[in-house]
Amino acid sequence: MPYTYMLQCSDGTYYTGWTVDLEVRLQAHNSGKGARYTRCRLPVKLVYWEPHLNRSEAQQRESIIRKLARKQKEKLVEGMTAEIKE
Repeated sequence: MPYTYMLQCSDGTYYTGWTVDLEVRLQAHNSGKGARYTRCRLPVKLVYWEPHLNRSEAQQRESIIRKLARKQKEKLVEGMTAEIKE
């Protein structure tokens, strides 16, 4: 299943991507084999994800999230945190 996800980097910034396997992708990022952006900001933490029906939807959502202001990204993360706690 494709996912759009957000990572929080060690410097507090967010990285957004998409994948079909969240666990494997997170391991890749934290081992330095992920995106160039995250390689010098390790460790990263998975803070948000959404499942999609297909890769195209996941990629489109990634593009939308990347364009959001930081405050909007923080609201997504806060919403995810609230869902997990319920």
